[in-house]
Amino acid sequence: MAEKYRDWLGWDVNPDEHIVVTCGVTEAIVAALLGILDPGDEVLIPEPAHENYRPAALFAGGVPVAVPLTEPDFRLDPDRLRTAISPRTRALILNTPHNPSGRVFDEEEIAGVIEVVTRYELILITDEIYDRILFDGREHIPPGSLEPLRERTITTSGFSKTFAVTGWRLGFAIAARPLMNAMRAVHDFLTICAPTPLQAGAAASFDLPESYYEEMMAAYHRRRQVMLDILTELGFRVAPPEGAYYMLADYSQIPIPQARLEPLEFARWLTKEARVAAVPGRHFYSLPGYGQHHVRFAFPKQLSTLEEAGRRMKAAFERARQE
Repeated sequence: MAEKYRDWLGWDVNPDEHIVVTCGVTEAIVAALLGILDPGDEVLIPEPAHENYRPAALFAGGVPVAVPLTEPDFRLDPDRLRTAISPRTRALILNTPHNPSGRVFDEEEIAGVIEVVTRYELILITDEIYDRILFDGREHIPPGSLEPLRERTITTSGFSKTFAVTGWRLGFAIAARPLMNAMRAVHDFLTICAPTPLQAGAAASFDLPESYYEEMMAAYHRRRQVMLDILTELGFRVAPPEGAYYMLADYSQIPIPQARLEPLEFARWLTKEARVAAVPGRHFYSLPGYGQHHVRFAFPKQLSTLEEAGRRMKAAFERARQE
């Protein structure tokens, strides 16, 4: 890992000083926040967001502060970040490629992050678990590789998504020594260590040739297109994801009575009537009024599974129109 991240981050990552292996990115973020926050410190969380960020801040005695991404493109607006800053703001959590929107934040957005983090002396905690799942030739640039952020960034990632081993719960964090010392003190008493046999298995992934990632992404491009075709034909409004493997789809224009339902009720109806599970869009927000008429679909499945999901939803929608 140290060898890989010396290249990715561009600084001398020492395995004895700068890395901790955790039980998934979830533990890495919890340990990071427990290590750097004092009670009452605020953490900026762009929303929509993964469901563990807010509880992680609360577990650490912090105060999560939601900052909405700008719809419909889910852009990260630095002015909104600045508006959310207070004297107690300590950290910013940044997830790119982004779950659930599928965004890969661009140079302009990252420049805004650099300005806010450095100006207000924040700690940046990144979640880069989808760093190898990128579409249409995009490239992931770890924020911790950028000179202004190197001493202020806790880079977290893991093996779950790239290698389809989500049940292994293997993640890691990389940071400069002062930040890593704070994290390790927490990690030692939180989980002690991630399972050693699984670490040995994950270490083998670093010997995989580049062709593995090329084949993986060719398969994901096919899955993305199949899912886009299915959802578009059914009447969802959805943008092609730039990274990760999710689609946040707007169902409000589908010509069925259920299109007027709240996201939780629509997802329940979809699960019951079509036997297709999706996550309500409201689930990714703490902010009131956001996530309406959206559900999130995940497409890391066999093509046959995705096609069957399309058939089931089509049949359910046809029944709904006839009722």
